[in-house]
Amino acid sequence: MPQSLAKVYLHIVFSTKNRISIIQDEVRPLAQAYFVQVGANLGSFTEEIFMMPDHIHWLCTLPRTITIADLVKNVKISSSIKYKELIHRDFEWQKGYGAFSVSQSKLQTVKRYIQNQKQHHQKLDFQAEYRRFLEECQIEYDEKFVWD
Repeated sequence: MPQSLAKVYLHIVFSTKNRISIIQDEVRPLAQAYFVQVGANLGSFTEEIFMMPDHIHWLCTLPRTITIADLVKNVKISSSIKYKELIHRDFEWQKGYGAFSVSQSKLQTVKRYIQNQKQHHQKLDFQAEYRRFLEECQIEYDEKFVWD
């Protein structure tokens, strides 16, 4: 019987609308757990996740049967609805996102990076961090359309 097999790792990054610091430490574990569950319901396994007050880093697998755009769209929609109850009634994610491929050999490095978000952001804000990702991956972008 033929099989179609895949294991694609993604480091997905996006912010709250207008990068508002709205995800507080006391709700972060519940918010992250909900996000992981939504991903699992779509067939994505979460390797690591960390929500800063104004953005999220999510290292996950891409389900074989959906696109990156559909994965991100579905987790954003579902989590936004839940976070309006859990975090704030005006909660919104930004419209865009960054999705960066991760090789098996770099998985532990990216996990550690995500686990150490609080330390990273003592030196670098989200926008500078995101620009660095785009530049390292040689992704062309227009500054006026990145921050919605």
